[in-house]
Amino acid sequence: MLYTAKAHTTGGRDDASHSDDGRLEVKLSSPGASGTSTNPEKLFAAGWSPCFLSAMRIVAGKRKVTLPAEVAIDAEVDLGTTHGAYGLAARLNVSLPGMEREAAQALVGAAHQVCPYSFATRGNIEVVINVV
Repeated sequence: MLYTAKAHTTGGRDDASHSDDGRLEVKLSSPGASGTSTNPEKLFAAGWSPCFLSAMRIVAGKRKVTLPAEVAIDAEVDLGTTHGAYGLAARLNVSLPGMEREAAQALVGAAHQVCPYSFATRGNIEVVINVV
């Protein structure tokens, strides 16, 4: 085990969640609600995108490839229903400005095999990774 994150949540989508070390405190709400709170789908997007970027850095380092300074990921997580059940779908839009498209796609494909979030979702939700 490398790390264990711990969070305590009350009230489901309409209350709050906080980490055991006090470094994270979020007010929660359902998607589309007004106010300053957030929802689990945004938190998932905010967690997956830096993890994926770290996986890209690991792969780039092993391949001795330099990532552009402006590398960025826009993560989109959809909440929907299928056959009466709730489900998720996700898109990671990866920007690697100045990098040759074929090299960028190979790097992103390899990172998708390394990233723990990608591994956890593989075969469980629809995932699309775009090099933009």
